[in-house]
Amino acid sequence: MPRSPQIIKPVTPDRPDSRQTPRGAEALDRIDRKILFELQRNATIPIAQLAERVGLSQTPCWKRVQKLEQAGVILGRVALVDPSKIGLGLMVFVEVAAMDHSPAWRDRFAEVVSSLPEVVDVFRMAGEVDYLLRVVVEDMARFDSFYKHLTSEIGLKSVTSKFTMETIKTTTAFPINTSER
Repeated sequence: MPRSPQIIKPVTPDRPDSRQTPRGAEALDRIDRKILFELQRNATIPIAQLAERVGLSQTPCWKRVQKLEQAGVILGRVALVDPSKIGLGLMVFVEVAAMDHSPAWRDRFAEVVSSLPEVVDVFRMAGEVDYLLRVVVEDMARFDSFYKHLTSEIGLKSVTSKFTMETIKTTTAFPINTSER
């Protein structure tokens, strides 16, 4: 049974994170950061190898990984897939200006874009556009269908699409300082 994509809702002052624990980012020590550094690069690394790389024995290393998961620092483990090798050859950045800025409109917009599997990232922005979507589809015809569906589901002031020609760099790994205490 296929799993649905995980929708990660950011922590904001009006939406507290139920996973939040007293262990905040400032409480991550160097070993925790080393664990995160390694797991971001290879989430399937055997615990013995991970423990060796971070300077722990296996049991304490595994316990730290579990604590990082329970604290919501580690959100999940995934396989990274080359989109072109599964027929998704077109990546588009879609800039959206909102028709309305009411809570009801924002909720409806979040509902609509969260239901569209072609949308892989959604960001609320400051500046000239309100939202930036990263959309991945097979080709221009499929993007046109996506565009028509999106604009029929919710009123938008404007939509500007920017088509990528080449991916120079892409990573899911955050820069983690593993040298400081």
